[in-house]
Amino acid sequence: MKEIRVPAFAKVNLRLEILGRRADGYHELRTIFQSLTLHDSLHLAFTRVQGRGREIELRVEGDPGLAADPVRKNLVWRALSILRRELKLRQGIRAELRKRIPAGRGLGGGSSDAAAALAGLLRLSGRRIAPERLIEIASGLGADVPYFLFGGRALGVSRGDEIYPLPELPRQTILIVSPPDLGVSTREAYAWLGRGLTTRAATPKLWSFCALCWGASGSGLRNDFEAAVFRRHPRLAGIKRELLEQGAADASLAGSGSAVFGVFPNPAQARRAARKFPEDRVFLCATLSRKAYSRALWGAAGPVWQSRTEL
Repeated sequence: MKEIRVPAFAKVNLRLEILGRRADGYHELRTIFQSLTLHDSLHLAFTRVQGRGREIELRVEGDPGLAADPVRKNLVWRALSILRRELKLRQGIRAELRKRIPAGRGLGGGSSDAAAALAGLLRLSGRRIAPERLIEIASGLGADVPYFLFGGRALGVSRGDEIYPLPELPRQTILIVSPPDLGVSTREAYAWLGRGLTTRAATPKLWSFCALCWGASGSGLRNDFEAAVFRRHPRLAGIKRELLEQGAADASLAGSGSAVFGVFPNPAQARRAARKFPEDRVFLCATLSRKAYSRALWGAAGPVWQSRTEL
C-alpha cells in the first residue's frame, strides 16, 4: 500500500506589524516568518473508497481538543478534500495526524498541518500542479498557509499570504513557553487592538521594514499584539521578562499568542531557562532554513511544481 509521512513545522513571527483594517474585513500585515524544527507529523495512505462521505478518514493524536472536533472542520481534512477534487483522484485517503505543536498558541500548527497535507498528497499521488493554483488553494484555507509551502525566513505582506523569501540567518536556539491553561484566539486578539488600527492604515512605506529584513544580523523582535494581549494576560508578560532574565537575547509573543518564545545563545542556556517554567509546556527547538524545510516537506526532488508550459 502506497503511503507517505511528512512533517508540519511550527513558525514564529520575528516581526509582526498590523497596519490597519482592509475594505474586505481582513487586516493589512507586515511580518517576518521563521520556521522552527518543532513539528507535527502527518501520515497519508491511499485506501479504497468505502462509500459516499468516506473518501477521507482522519485520526488526530496528541491533542484531545482537536481529536474531539468535527473532522470536517479540521484543516487537514479540508486541504485533502479540496486537493483530492482538484486532482480528480479516485482513491480514498487515510490520514493520521500526530500533534506536538500546541494549538491556539500562535505557532501556526493548524496552518502548517494543512500545507503538509497539500504537499503530502501531491507526493503520494505523483501528480503535479501549477504553483499559482496550489498557493491559491493554500490561501483559501488560511492566510498563513501559503508560507508553510516554503518555510525558512520570509516576508509576509497583505493578509500575510503574499510571501517573499529573505536571506537566511545563522541557526538560532529557540525556547517556547506555552501556558497549558491560557489560550488566546486570533479573533479576540484583533478585537483587543481596537479602533486604533484605523489610524495606522497610512503607515510609512515598506522601505525601512525591508532594510531591517535584509540586514545581515536580522532585526529585533517586535509584535504589535503584545501590548493588548499582555494587558489582559499579565502572566504572558511575566514569561517574557523571565526569559530575558534567564539570558535570552530577545523574546516575544508568538503570533497572537498565547505562547512566548525566547532566542538563546546556545541550547544549554535554553535548557537551564526551561527549568524556570515547571508548570508550563516548554519546547526547545531551533530555527530551520528554507533549504532544510523544503527537503523535509517535499523530499529530495524539491517542490512538486508544474510550470505553465507543462500544463
